[in-house]
Amino acid sequence: MEKEAFKIVKKLNEKGFTAYYAGGFVRDKLLGNPISDIDIATDAKTEDIQNIFEKTIPIGASFGVVQVHQGGYQFEVATFREEGAYSDGRHPDKVSFTTPEKDALRRDFTINGMFYDPTTHKIIDYIDGQKDLKKKVIRTIGDAHKRFEEDKLRMLRAVRFASRLRFHLEEKTKKVIFQMASHISQVSAERVRDEVLKILTSGKARSGFELLDEVGLLKEILPEISAMKGVEQPSEFHPEGDVYIHTMMMLEKLEKGIHPEVALGILLHDVGKPPTFKVAERIRFDAHENVGANMAAHICKRLRMSKASTEHVVSLVKQHMKFKDVKNMRESTLKRFLRQDKFQDHMYLHKIDCSSSHNILEAYEFCEKKIKEFGKEKMKPTPFVTGQDLINLGLKPGPTFKKILTLIEDAQLEGKIRSKEEALDLIKKNY
Repeated sequence: MEKEAFKIVKKLNEKGFTAYYAGGFVRDKLLGNPISDIDIATDAKTEDIQNIFEKTIPIGASFGVVQVHQGGYQFEVATFREEGAYSDGRHPDKVSFTTPEKDALRRDFTINGMFYDPTTHKIIDYIDGQKDLKKKVIRTIGDAHKRFEEDKLRMLRAVRFASRLRFHLEEKTKKVIFQMASHISQVSAERVRDEVLKILTSGKARSGFELLDEVGLLKEILPEISAMKGVEQPSEFHPEGDVYIHTMMMLEKLEKGIHPEVALGILLHDVGKPPTFKVAERIRFDAHENVGANMAAHICKRLRMSKASTEHVVSLVKQHMKFKDVKNMRESTLKRFLRQDKFQDHMYLHKIDCSSSHNILEAYEFCEKKIKEFGKEKMKPTPFVTGQDLINLGLKPGPTFKKILTLIEDAQLEGKIRSKEEALDLIKKNY
């Protein structure tokens, strides 16, 4: 990737333009982190960039941003710019093209405001970004209130960078986020969702969510998680503490790159406990998985998750309590449970649920053993009969068909019948 990006810079230089790598590349290079993308900043205008390179797409022409395709990679090449007021809290009302220094001053955080000249291998740093990298601090460039007024999402980005990089928020930056936390409601649900999922999948989910809580953002974007604090649990099952502590312990175990749906399912798996809390013979959360599933569906809708993603998250929440019953399930019920799509995600949730509480993994180990014992064919065998077979027997299609087919599948899964003939005999005997 760097080789191809260098070709772009070199070509711009040959045409008389200045060009640097910008933002995240410089930060990650100085930190020794893997480079995932390279953005290029230049004094060349949009029309110049399009004339110089063969394959370009003007993805933000009014902001001077062009996507350049080079060697199988796509690079954003942007003209140095300064920006006017942000009336909508996201986009500047006015953009004018300017110098590298003024371009650096309009960016969000000092660690993201540096440039790198790949031809001289020099860092161009107008905003003390290198000092803040050494101090491990997230600090806005210039006035924090102004930076967050321009784009409220920057508050979430500050938390994400701090948790992912194991940095701390500079006090003024932190104080302003706390003061402005309620303004996050002005940001689109899609942009909030993307930042939340990035925190969940960063490998630093617990520190990210604890920092969200500390600066007042958690109760604004996910009040259902904030509501878990102080909700006691029965000590015999949860010696670790309340629902919030338990959930944070689970987040701590999420590895970097975990699938967002699984991470969100884990975050929300006990979301139904606060509204179902009661004390009888002990603390109880009756049917919290069902209440939680409904709440998860609403949360996913609020975050504009896709229908497929929502269904999986809801399934993870709704079914997480089934593991306590696996040893007592009928064989047909157990096989249906074990064979469902993405069952390894359910297993993963259950494992870290247990390891973040009582640490008893008997149900997990039982399921692992049964999956190996049954194999795919025994868990989901080819059906002995179909709806057409029922019609051939003279039965009329209707609700009864499903009952009959379930009866036959149960018998087949439990080894009570072993052929189509036996299946047909069982139908004739019962219907």
